[in-house]
Amino acid sequence: MIYFIIPLLAAVVLYFLVFKKDAPKRFTDQPQWHQPLLKYVSFYKKLNNKEQKVFRQRMSAFLNETYVDAVGFELEELDKLLVAASAVIPVFRFKEWTYNNLSGVIIYPENFNENLGYADHHSDRMIGGLVGTGGFEKQMILSRTALYHGFKNDTDKLNTSIHEFVHLLDKIDGQTNGLPEAFLDKSYILPWMNLMHQEMEAINKDKSDIRSYAATNQAEFFAVTSEYFFSRPQLMKRKHPELYKMLELCFNPQMKKNV
Repeated sequence: MIYFIIPLLAAVVLYFLVFKKDAPKRFTDQPQWHQPLLKYVSFYKKLNNKEQKVFRQRMSAFLNETYVDAVGFELEELDKLLVAASAVIPVFRFKEWTYNNLSGVIIYPENFNENLGYADHHSDRMIGGLVGTGGFEKQMILSRTALYHGFKNDTDKLNTSIHEFVHLLDKIDGQTNGLPEAFLDKSYILPWMNLMHQEMEAINKDKSDIRSYAATNQAEFFAVTSEYFFSRPQLMKRKHPELYKMLELCFNPQMKKNV
């Protein structure tokens, strides 16, 4: 099965890179997205009317410059909306942002393994999302199950698609190392590193409510705590005030003017 999937995936990528790369950017509003966003995206629900319009415009721009396709099922409008919302959430407070290190997102129906196998007989289907490397550079692969779970359940502080977009932000400087040097002033990098390793130690000692995957390495710590930050901001602010402040400085440039 995998021998069929990988050539198909490569063909999809090639088509969009060749035929879609010169599409004009559009920042038009899509008011018909308002109701589904209210239903599924808590981040959007908390915005005022003006901000919600900007959010939809940013989604429109993302979808105009990034293809979203599916393998193994027929893509629906909501699939694309949730992907676009995941892309906009981490950078919404930036004046403007384009994911120059991403060309397209491909959605699989279920979690998959390292060989992109997702059928029932693949018992090792543990991956919900990944940012491609090598032949799949500039591609993101997501599980549809994980994509929807991230927006149906905020209480578990887990959102796979936001996690993967944060990896792309981390990768802007060429390294996925958990050091958001493009977004934090240099004076904050050492405090961030110290805080990160203190919290990773607490996680390993089972003394933190941050999920254990964050202790895997620095890159995963940044991505996992960002999921927490966007899913349960008030809880993080109460339980991890220093970490919350650092992430707010990272994702909300306006905060730097007030520090």
